[in-house]
Amino acid sequence: MTDGIYTEAFECRRDRLTLVNREEEMSSLTALVQDARAGSGGIALLEGVVGIGKSLLLDRLVSALPADGLYVLTARCDALEHDFPFGVVRQLFEPVLATLDEPQLTQLLSGSARTAAQALSGEKLPGDALLPTEDMSYAVLHGLYWFTCNLAAEAPLVIVVDDAHCADMASLRFLTHLARRIEGLPVLLVLSQRTGDEATDAALLSDIAGQPLCRVLRPGPLTHQGVGHLVKTVFGHEADDEFHEACLAITGGNPLLVHSLLSVLRLGGRPPTVEGLPYVTAHDGAFFHEAVRSVLQQQPESAAAAARALAVMGDDALPEVCARLAGLDDATHSAAMRALRSNGLVSEVDDGRRWSFNHGLIREVIVTDLPPEQLAQAHRHAARLLLDAGARAEQVAGHLLMTPLPATEDWAVTVLREAAREASFRGAPALAVDLLRHCLPAEGPTPEDTPVLVELGLAEAGVDPQASVRHLQAALEHVHEPPLRFRLLSSLASGLIRSGQSLQAVRLLAEEAPTVRDADLQRLLEGQRLMASAEDLTSFTVTLQEYPFDISRPGDTPGERALIAAGAGLCSVRAVRAQESAAAARRVLESSVPGVDSPFFLTTAATALLYAGLPDEADAAYQRVMDITRQSQRLLLHGLCQALRAEAHYRLGALSEALAATRSALNVVPPRHWGRTLALPVATQIHALIDSGDLAGADAAAAQAFPSTSLDTWQWNEFLCARGRLRLTHQDPKGALEDLLEAGRRQHLWTRTSPAVSSWWFWAGRAHLALGAPAAARELAEDAVERARKGKLTDALGAGLRLLATTESGARKLGVLEEALSALDGSPARLERARTLVDYGSTLHACGRTEAARETLRQGLDLAYALGAAQLHAQANDALLATGARPRRVTSSGVESLTPSEAQVARMAAAGGTNREIAEELFVTQRTVEQHLTSVYRKVGVSGRRGLGRFFGPGSTAK
Repeated sequence: MTDGIYTEAFECRRDRLTLVNREEEMSSLTALVQDARAGSGGIALLEGVVGIGKSLLLDRLVSALPADGLYVLTARCDALEHDFPFGVVRQLFEPVLATLDEPQLTQLLSGSARTAAQALSGEKLPGDALLPTEDMSYAVLHGLYWFTCNLAAEAPLVIVVDDAHCADMASLRFLTHLARRIEGLPVLLVLSQRTGDEATDAALLSDIAGQPLCRVLRPGPLTHQGVGHLVKTVFGHEADDEFHEACLAITGGNPLLVHSLLSVLRLGGRPPTVEGLPYVTAHDGAFFHEAVRSVLQQQPESAAAAARALAVMGDDALPEVCARLAGLDDATHSAAMRALRSNGLVSEVDDGRRWSFNHGLIREVIVTDLPPEQLAQAHRHAARLLLDAGARAEQVAGHLLMTPLPATEDWAVTVLREAAREASFRGAPALAVDLLRHCLPAEGPTPEDTPVLVELGLAEAGVDPQASVRHLQAALEHVHEPPLRFRLLSSLASGLIRSGQSLQAVRLLAEEAPTVRDADLQRLLEGQRLMASAEDLTSFTVTLQEYPFDISRPGDTPGERALIAAGAGLCSVRAVRAQESAAAARRVLESSVPGVDSPFFLTTAATALLYAGLPDEADAAYQRVMDITRQSQRLLLHGLCQALRAEAHYRLGALSEALAATRSALNVVPPRHWGRTLALPVATQIHALIDSGDLAGADAAAAQAFPSTSLDTWQWNEFLCARGRLRLTHQDPKGALEDLLEAGRRQHLWTRTSPAVSSWWFWAGRAHLALGAPAAARELAEDAVERARKGKLTDALGAGLRLLATTESGARKLGVLEEALSALDGSPARLERARTLVDYGSTLHACGRTEAARETLRQGLDLAYALGAAQLHAQANDALLATGARPRRVTSSGVESLTPSEAQVARMAAAGGTNREIAEELFVTQRTVEQHLTSVYRKVGVSGRRGLGRFFGPGSTAK
C-alpha cells in the first residue's frame, strides 16, 4: 500500500453517478427552459430529502443546455459561506462579468441597476458612505433585479441554485425578489431545497414556492428497476430480485443511501446478496456515514488531516492554506488530496487548482466527528491563515464567526469591522450586526470599544432598534466631534421612535441638541425633535403649547429649512394656519438644495401642501423628493413618500395611480418595516378600492395584520376612517360610526382639526344619516364648512357643503349643491367634483328639472368613468336611468377609453421614455409596461409609440 492509493473504494462524484428514474423531472425542467427561451419566465423548485438526487438532476440539466444563445448561471450553496452576503449572487454572476468589457458592464449597471455593483463587487459607490443599511439592502435588491433584466435582454437566463436552503440571507432575499417579478422575463429560476433541514429562511423559500409561476418538483424513491441499475453500476453485474427488494426496504429507495449501502458491501468484500447485507435498518444516512468513515480509517494520517482541513476551510479553499491548517508541507498535502480523490471523496476544481468534496454530506460527516473545542480552534487558526494569505475580510470573518467566544484581539476586531462595513454596503445589515457583536468582550464593552459600539448601533438601526438604542447611548458618552455626535443623536432618536419610545426621543433631542457645537446641526436636530413629537401624543401636546412655530424665517440654511418644514407640517393640520403653512412649504421646496437638504424634511413640506388642499402641488413636490430618494437609494423614505403621494393621487381622483402608488410603496418596503406607519398606505388603498368598486380587495386590505401593536398614532386614525367608510359601504352604519367617531376623537386629541386632513367627519355624517340622525350629520357638516372657509380649503368646503346638502331638501338643497360646485370650480379634486355633479343631478331630477338633471348626470357619469370610479359610475348610471334617459355606451376606443394607468404609461412613452425607464419610474415590471402599451396602441389605433405623439405630445388635448 502506498500513501493513499485505494482504487475506486468509494465513488461519490456526480459526474460518474447514473441518473435513474428521473425522466419526468428532466422533461419538466427542459420544457421550462424552452419557455424561458420563448420569453416566458418560470420557476422550478426541487424539494426532497438528502440523497434523493436533486444535485445530480441539476447537473444533468446544466450539462444538457446549449452552449450558445443562453446564459446559464449556476451556484452551489455551502453552509460555510452562509455568512458571506451575496456570496451565491456572486457565484451566479461573476463568470458572466468576467467575459464583459468595460462598456458592456457600464451598460448593464446603468440606471436602477447601478446598486447591483454593491453585491457583485462590494465596491462602495460614490456618495453612499452614510446610506442607512436598511435602505441599502432594498436598494441592492432592486439593483440586482434590474441588472438581471438587462442581462436577460441580451440572452435568456437559466439561473440554477443548488442547496438553496444553505444560501446566505442576502442572496435568498434577492432570489425571492426576482421570483415575485419573473413573469414576462426570459428567465428560468431553478432551485433545490433539502427538506428536513433548517433553512436560512424557510419563509423566503416558502414565498418562492408559493409564486403562481413556481413548479414544485419532488423526486420520488427509486423503483425496483432503478435499484437494479445501481447494483450493476457498482458491482458490474446484476443481483437477484430479493436483494433489490431488501435494498428498497432498508433505504426507502433513496439513491444516495442505496449507493452508500452498496459501497459498504463492496468495501467489506461482501457480495450483493441478502445474506451479505449489513445488519442495519436505519434510514437516516448511516450507510453513507459508515462508508465515509470506513474510507478515512484506511487512509494515512496525512490524508485524514487534509480531509479535516478541507472540511474546516470549505470547498474551493486555497490548497496552500489548507496545507498549513493540516500541518503538512505542500508536497505531502498534494499527495494526500490525490489519495482522497482516488477514494472518491474529493475532486479537483478550477482547472485543478483547488479541491472540493464530492458531496456536501462528506464534509458534514468529518465536521460532526470533530470535538467542538477542536473545531473552534481550527476555525480560529483558519482565519489567521487566510488573513496572512491576503484573503478578503469577509472570508476571514466567516471563520471567526464559527468560534463561540468573542474575537477581541486587535487583528480579529479589525477584520470583523471591515467585514461588517462590506456587509452593510452590500445590503446585509443583519450580518454586519453579527460581525460587530462578535468584537465585543463577553464581560461588556469598555471606552476603548466606542468605535465598535458606534458602528454596531448604526448597523442595528434597521435590524434591532432596541439594541441600537442601548449601544448608541453607551457610545454617545465618549463621542464629542459635532458631525459624528449629530449622526449618533439623529440615529438614536430614530431608534427610540421605532421601538415605541417617541417621548424619550423628544426628551433626548431637547437635552442633547445643545451639546452639538454647530448651530445649523442643532437646528436640524430641533427639526427632528418637532417631527418626533408628532409620534407621541403626550410630547406633541406639550410641543403645541410651548413651541412658537415661527415658520416665517427665510430658510437660508439646511437647518433653517428643516425647522420651517417641520413647523409647516405640524401647523398645516389646523385649518387656520393651512395657507401660511403652504407658503412656508413652497419656500422650503424652492430654496432647497439636492444632496444637502434632507429629503425627509422635503417630504414634510410636501405634506403641508397636501393638507392645505393643494394635492396637485403636493404631487409635484412628492415626485421631486422621490427622484432624490430613488437616486440616493433611500428606499424606506422613498416608500413613505410614495404612500403619501398615493393620497395626493386619490385626492386628485386618479384612482388607478393611487392604487399603483400604494402597491409600489408596499413593494419597495415590506410591511414588517413600515411599523406603525403601515396604516397610512393601507387607508388610502381601502378608499381607492371602494371607489373603484373592488369591495373584496378593500376587505382584504382592511383585514391584514399590522406589525405594530401600538396603535396610538395619528396614522391609525386614517385607518379607522377608511375602515369605517368600508363598514358603511357594507350597510353597517352602527359599526361604521363607532370607527369614524373614534377616528374623530383621536384627530381632535392630535389637534388634526382641519377638514382637509381627513374625511372621517364626512363619512360619520353619512353614517348618522343612515341611522336617522340628520341633526348630528348637520352639526358635523357645519363645523367642516366653517373651518374650510377660514382656511380657504376649497376641496374640503365642497365636501362639507355636499354633506350639508343631505340635511336639506328642495330649493335649499339645490342652492347648497350649487355653492359646492362653485367652490370646486378650477379645483384639481376631480373625484369630489364628480360626486357633487351626481348629487346635484339627482337633486335636479327630484325637483322636476329632468333635462338639466340628465345633462348634469351625464357629466358626472363621464367624469366617473374617466377616473375609474366604478362605484360612482354605477350610481350615476342608475340616476340617469331614473330620469328616463339612456346612458351613452362606454367608449371602447380612443383616448377617452384609456384607463388612468394606460394613459400614464402612454404619456411617458410619448415623451420618449423607454419601457425600462417607465418601469423603473413606476416600480412595475417591463412586462406590465408592455401590456399597457399594447392596449393603448389598440385603443387609439396606432401601430407603435411613434404614433402616440399626436395624442399625448405637446399641443395635444389628451388628459
